[in-house]
Amino acid sequence: MSFAVSDAVTQVLSTALDGVSARQSVIANNIANVDTPNFRATSVDFETQLQAAIDDGSFADGNAPSVGITTTPTDTPVGANGNNVDLRNETMAAVQSQFQYQILTRAVTDRFNLVKTAATNG
Repeated sequence: MSFAVSDAVTQVLSTALDGVSARQSVIANNIANVDTPNFRATSVDFETQLQAAIDDGSFADGNAPSVGITTTPTDTPVGANGNNVDLRNETMAAVQSQFQYQILTRAVTDRFNLVKTAATNG
């Protein structure tokens, strides 16, 4: 996702939106394969690298760093058909990621409203 305003806060929000979006895709894939024999569910982590980039000041220079989105197999026990998708866990993860996405989009909206207000009153 690319924004016209490219300050550090906007870059962090954009990177977080990309990470949550990737997580939602992986969760949807897991749910879609709940009955597929030998399918192994995966999970997404981007927060670790995002936090590291924030901590080391990578966003401060005006160029968004490359924050990796890692996908790893889950450790959910495997069922009789070799599938380890836990529909209850995936559903909860889907709801949680939807809330995260809503919070982030609200933060982006608030950020742009702040920039707009500053531009029209400045």
